[in-house]
Amino acid sequence: MFKKFLALSAVVLLVAACETGPNDGSSAGGAGGMGGGTGSGYAAPGTQEDLVVNVGDRVFFALDRSDLTSEGRATLDRQAQWLKRYPNMSVTVEGHCDERGTREYNLALGERRALTVKNYLIAAGVDSGRVQTISYGKERPAVLGGDESAWSQNRRGVTVVNP
Repeated sequence: MFKKFLALSAVVLLVAACETGPNDGSSAGGAGGMGGGTGSGYAAPGTQEDLVVNVGDRVFFALDRSDLTSEGRATLDRQAQWLKRYPNMSVTVEGHCDERGTREYNLALGERRALTVKNYLIAAGVDSGRVQTISYGKERPAVLGGDESAWSQNRRGVTVVNP
C-alpha cells in the first residue's frame, strides 16, 4: 500500500513539475524582458498585466532622441489595437530618460518622448482624450547602473492603464 502511495505521489509531482503557469510579467518579451509583449502568458483582459504580457507596455529611444524605432512603432501599433478593443480604458504615457544630463533637460526630453508615443497612438485611431502624458525625466529609472546596458533600458516611454 505504501509503495502505491509513493508511486502515485511521484506521478503527481512529475505532472506538477511539467505544468507551466501564467507569466508574471517579469519575463514578458522585448528588450531585456521589459514588457515587449509576445502573447506568451495569461492576464485578465483589459488590465495593465494584459497590456504588459500580451502587447508590450514600453518603447525605447536612442540617446537624446524622441523619434520611434521600427520596433517601437510595432509595439505602439499593438497598443493601439489593444486600446481599440477596450474603448473605455484610458492610459497615461510616461516619458523617461537615463541619468545623464540635467534634471530640466531630462524632464523636457521625457515630455517629448511621451508626446511622441501619444501622437502615434492618436494617429493610429485612439481618441486623444484617452491618452495623458507625464514626464519623469531621470527620476524613475527602470534599471540602476551607470553603463549603456542600464541607460538603454531607462530611455523609454511606458504606457500605463489608468485605474
